[in-house]
Amino acid sequence: MFQSIQWKDDCLLLLNQTLLPNKLEYIECREYRLVVQAIKRLEVRGAPAIGVAAAFGIVLGAKEFSDSQYFWTNLLKVAEELGQTRPTAVNLFWAIDRMMSVASRYDKDSDIAEVILALEQEAMAILAEDLAINSKIAHYGASLFCAPISILTHCNAGALATAGLGTALGVIRQGFTEGNITRVFADETRPLLQGARLTAWELMQDDIPVTLITDNMAGWVMRKNMVQAVIVGADRITLNGDVANKIGTYSVAVLAKEHNIPFYVAAPVSTFDFSMESGFNIPIEERDASEVAHFAGMCTAPEGVEIFNPAFDVTPSELITAIITEYGVIRAPYREAIIELQQKIKEYDKNGIDN
Repeated sequence: MFQSIQWKDDCLLLLNQTLLPNKLEYIECREYRLVVQAIKRLEVRGAPAIGVAAAFGIVLGAKEFSDSQYFWTNLLKVAEELGQTRPTAVNLFWAIDRMMSVASRYDKDSDIAEVILALEQEAMAILAEDLAINSKIAHYGASLFCAPISILTHCNAGALATAGLGTALGVIRQGFTEGNITRVFADETRPLLQGARLTAWELMQDDIPVTLITDNMAGWVMRKNMVQAVIVGADRITLNGDVANKIGTYSVAVLAKEHNIPFYVAAPVSTFDFSMESGFNIPIEERDASEVAHFAGMCTAPEGVEIFNPAFDVTPSELITAIITEYGVIRAPYREAIIELQQKIKEYDKNGIDN
C-alpha cells in the first residue's frame, strides 16, 4: 500500500494527486507555505489528509520561526494561513485547533525547542490515529455486507484522501477481502475527475474490479440493478446528520433513494462538526471557473459564459442509510445518535478506553 503522506527527517512528503494517474511524484515540504499551496492546489486533498497535512504544516512553521523573537505571533500566523486554504472540510480546523491547543500549554518564557517537540509529537499522533481509525471504519463498514454485491462510489475517499486505507475505499477494500464486495463502479467526478484519476487508479493498484462511469450514468446503472449499495466519504457532518461531500454526491443520494439502494457515508469523528446544527450552515467552497470551462488544458466552453463551480454539495440526513465511524455504525434518528457519539468521544478522552 502506497502512503500519500509521510514525515521524514523534518520534511513532509505529499503525494502530488494532481499528477495522477500519469505520474507518481512526491512534493517535499520543508516549509509551511508549501503545505498551504499544496492544500489550495489540491495536490493533497480529502478531509482527513488535509487535517494531517495541516498538523505537520504547523510543525514546519514552528521550526521555521524557532529563532525568531516573534515565535508566538508567527505561529498564530501559520495557523491562520493554513485555516484559510479550504473552508468546507472541518478536519482542517479540527487539526489546527488540536495543534494550537498543545501550543497553548506553554507560555512566552517556555523553551521553544520543547514546544516544537510537543507539536511534532502531536502531529505524529494525528497521523498514527488516522491509520488506526481507517482500519476500524473498514471493519465496521464491511460488516454491513454479508453477500456478494457491487457498490458505487463518488469522488475519492481512499488512501489518497487519508493517511491509511481510506474511509469509503477502506470499507470497500475490507469488503473485497471478505468476498462481499465484488465490483466497484466509480463515478468520474467532474470537473476534476477525482473518481477517474484517483479512485479507479487506487482500486486497480489493489486488483479490485472497477468500472469507471461518467457522473450522469449513475442513475441508469442503478436502474439496471448493476449496483446494490453506495458508499462515499464526507468533508463535514452536522449535528442533524447532514453531510457535505464532493459536488454530485447529493444527486447520487437522490438516485439511490429512488431505486431503494442503501446510501452509506464513511467518515472519522473528526469530520463531525458538533457545533453546527444542519447542512444549511456549511460553508461551500467555490472554485475557479476555469475548472469547468477547460478539459485537459483545452477550453471547452464559450468565452465569457457564466459558470457556477461549487466544490461540494450537502446531502440531507433523510437520504442517508447509515454513517460509518471508528466508533461503529450510526443510524437515524441522527441527532440523537450523534449526540450519543459525542458523549462516547468525551468518555474515551477521559478514560482512554474504547467505549
